Amino acid sequence: MAAPLLGRRVGWFAAAALTALAAVTAMLWAGGGPAAATVPWIPSLDVALRLRLDGLGALFAVVVLGVGGVVLAYSTAYVTGPRSGGFFVLMSAFAAAMLTLVLADDLVVLFVAWEITTLCSYLLILRVGPGGRAPASRTLLVTVAGGLALLAAVCTIVVRTGTTQLSAALTDPAWAEDPVFAGVVAVLVAVAAMTKAAQFPFHSWLPDAMVAPAPVSAYLHAAAMVKAGIYLLMRFAGAASASPVWPWLLVSVGVVTALLGGVFALQRSDLKELLAYSTVSQLGLLVAVIGVGTATALLAASTHVVAHALFKSAGFMAVGLLERRSGTRDLRELRGLFRSMPWTASMIALAAISMAGVPLTLGFVSKEYVLDAVLSGGSGPALVAAVGLGTAALLTVAYSARMVFPVLFGPRGAVAPSGGTRAMAGAVTVVALAGAVLGPAASLLDAPLRSSTAAALGLAVGEVPGLYVWHGVSPALLVSAAVIVLGGVVVVARRRVDRLLGRALFPVTGVEVVERLRAGVIDLGHATGRPYRSDAPARHLLVPIVLVAAGGAAAGAVHAEGFAPAPGTSQSWDAFLLLLAAGGVVATLVARTRFAAVVAAGVMGFAVALWFYELGAADVALTQLLVEVLTVVVIVFVLRRLPAAFTGRSGRRGPRTLFAIGAGVAATLATLALTGHRGPSPAATWFLTQAEDRTGGTNVVNTILVDFRALDTFGELVVLALAALVMAALLDARRPQPVRHGGGGRSAAAVRDAQANAVFLGTAAKVMVPFLLLASVYVLLRGHNAPGGGFIGALLGAAALVLAYLAAPSDGAGRVRLPFLLVAGMGAVVAAGVGLLGFADGSFLRPLHADALGIHLTTALVFDVGVYLAVLGVLVAALNLLGTPRPDTPRPQTLRSAVDEPTEAPETHTNTSSDSTEALR
Repeated sequence: MAAPLLGRRVGWFAAAALTALAAVTAMLWAGGGPAAATVPWIPSLDVALRLRLDGLGALFAVVVLGVGGVVLAYSTAYVTGPRSGGFFVLMSAFAAAMLTLVLADDLVVLFVAWEITTLCSYLLILRVGPGGRAPASRTLLVTVAGGLALLAAVCTIVVRTGTTQLSAALTDPAWAEDPVFAGVVAVLVAVAAMTKAAQFPFHSWLPDAMVAPAPVSAYLHAAAMVKAGIYLLMRFAGAASASPVWPWLLVSVGVVTALLGGVFALQRSDLKELLAYSTVSQLGLLVAVIGVGTATALLAASTHVVAHALFKSAGFMAVGLLERRSGTRDLRELRGLFRSMPWTASMIALAAISMAGVPLTLGFVSKEYVLDAVLSGGSGPALVAAVGLGTAALLTVAYSARMVFPVLFGPRGAVAPSGGTRAMAGAVTVVALAGAVLGPAASLLDAPLRSSTAAALGLAVGEVPGLYVWHGVSPALLVSAAVIVLGGVVVVARRRVDRLLGRALFPVTGVEVVERLRAGVIDLGHATGRPYRSDAPARHLLVPIVLVAAGGAAAGAVHAEGFAPAPGTSQSWDAFLLLLAAGGVVATLVARTRFAAVVAAGVMGFAVALWFYELGAADVALTQLLVEVLTVVVIVFVLRRLPAAFTGRSGRRGPRTLFAIGAGVAATLATLALTGHRGPSPAATWFLTQAEDRTGGTNVVNTILVDFRALDTFGELVVLALAALVMAALLDARRPQPVRHGGGGRSAAAVRDAQANAVFLGTAAKVMVPFLLLASVYVLLRGHNAPGGGFIGALLGAAALVLAYLAAPSDGAGRVRLPFLLVAGMGAVVAAGVGLLGFADGSFLRPLHADALGIHLTTALVFDVGVYLAVLGVLVAALNLLGTPRPDTPRPQTLRSAVDEPTEAPETHTNTSSDSTEALR
């Protein structure tokens, strides 16, 4: 609410909040060991909002919050316009999702936070306007694919370890005892992380997303989104390293990505694109060193996470500042910044020096530990990493130099005044100076970085080597010196390197691959749906009928011994009902007119209702009976606007009949094979014996609906409310077809006269309508202990309204004056409100119980009232919307008036209701 009012000024509050949270997080961790908090979420699945602050989580939390605070402060000057408040809301949500991700100690919570970061990045890229739609979609496509891999990993871990608690799952013996499990999860986690961390072949989305504003790019590259992938790899490094697939996969992909990103960065003349590809390269370095897996390697990764966050956020924010003041970010046009913007130019130089790993910046410290880790790793992956990352470090020096020499030196360039950009320059200064100062003062980071490494590998802090700026002449120092010298050679020969600018190194780009995949998926969807773009039911029913037949045949073949019913489970009455239902099927198949088919189908429905009653399912039987009655009414409304007889070629009836018979036989055999009439299942026995004690109700069917499976019922009543809304929208969108009459030209007779035709129904309605309405309320109230409930009560109430409608002389007089959309919506609201009350006992939709004056009370009854309202609303919608006057009369209701019914309805036609009555006769 405050964001739209305060505009971009809300950014200062958000920046202060994130900075304060970063300070609190650092103090909490400095005060002792891991801190944890748990809030129950889904107790039945042992899923909870578990948060755990250990060394690794604290490191990433401080990076997320600290860099986020600086970026939001920068944004107060960068972001303008009336929609700036929404930008800060999204950025704050991005930070909250990242914070939840790095602190989550529950696999489900981690996955949810992972997906929220994906959504936030998509929305932030989309804010740039039409130009951001395609890049945002491609980013979403790649990162959501990684989310699916993470979901598969989460499910596999939970099933194998039996817990959703992340810290417990990572220490489970299964990682060492089950190599298949460890290998599968290692690959799934690596793929998920690589999509977020922009690793080859998923790297293209990150440069593609550079259409986003500079603050979004700075946060996304430095502390969010891509760092989510790095965090995931570090969190699983200790457990997943039990699989030999893990180091080779991470090192090989990381090295390839580091080299590709470095080369692509050298090819770019756009400073923002150069930084984007440099991020790809730096992330490849991180992935590779995590793959090495030693304590030194994870210490190097932790150090480089901090160094990278500082110099990369400084770089992207500086690009936004340069673009604002100079109007360009093209390296070929930017000149003489040391003369025109001396302070900002100095900060850009500090960020580039730290990125290149020049002594004594924090980037130098992290690079030294990376090289030391790969040179001393001793394994095959470490040797590959040493060669690849040494070359990547050379490329890093080269593209870092491209940020400095062509841009900062030369004649003074024209720039705009600094007014309005001081907050931007200040933010760049904070992170650039931090990257430079923390190099000589690296000892300040010794404790948190060692703690992060210990948490990632499950080691004691004392087993992790210390962090030093200088630890003597070593192979890593010699390689680093050689890299800087060779990088200087590349700088001297930069004119030859510039020949690579814009040159295509591969026949296809990553963006083109993603775009082709997206287009291919869309084309596949069109091709899959093309055969079913028809109103003919046969096309839509063909696939389910064939699948039912195939599934039934397979089940029958596997469980052939179950065909024989158990003794004493069938009676002669069953045979009669079976023949009655079969007769209805045959009559439906041979019916020539639509009305005859409706009547024949009704025979089947009533036979099934009798069968339910004979089996003792009084609730289900009553529901089936009422549904049949109301279905006939609704079908007749539709039949009035259809031809009286069926149309189409009769030659197709034979194959359709055979398909239907085959599916029916297969389904019957499958039912016999899988159930075998073996008596009550364990679930049925449990409900029969436990329902009354646990719910206070003796009607097991109703207790299942409103107590045990209330969430399912809640979902269904929401669907009913939406069905009423959709019905109103669709039928309001176009006028109905005219009512078709058979045998035209007949003179009006008493039976054709509306008033005369409604005499008997009108007389009966005077008694039956009030009785049925009272009965519906009675059935609703008794449902917890006797056959009834909200669904059956609503059907009885709707039957009363249908009777009143049919007894009326016209549609206008028979219309139900109920705002059906409001009634249906209130049903969902009442049920949701009862569900929230359940939190008083620890869970959504948990019924609350109380005894008053010897009467057992339960909120399940109020929930049943919600069911009653939702069902009644959708049935009244069908009655009012389908039983409309002919199109040559004013429509009595539009979607707008569906909620606010008129007090008087026009009565322009006097024979439409009688048509329905006559058809029902």
